[in-house]
Amino acid sequence: MTRRLNKSMGICMPCFGGAADDVVPTPDPETRRRQLAEAAEKRQKETNYRGVKNPEAVERKKKKQEEIEKQAMTTSSSGGGGLRWQVG
Repeated sequence: MTRRLNKSMGICMPCFGGAADDVVPTPDPETRRRQLAEAAEKRQKETNYRGVKNPEAVERKKKKQEEIEKQAMTTSSSGGGGLRWQVG
């Protein structure tokens, strides 16, 4: 029993012997920052599309709506094609 206990301690704590090869080196700060940013972006997307079956369709619809609004703004600002109010 003592032998098994010592062996398992070596696996958990590499400084007690033998398992130093199992330790994963820490990536450089730039790589770590990039990984954290990617993970945060992934979580954000998952949160935004929770319950949505087809997120690509939602994005297409959103872009189309923005284009329609943009076109409406340019049309109304040029003075042509909009509704006119007459008082009188």
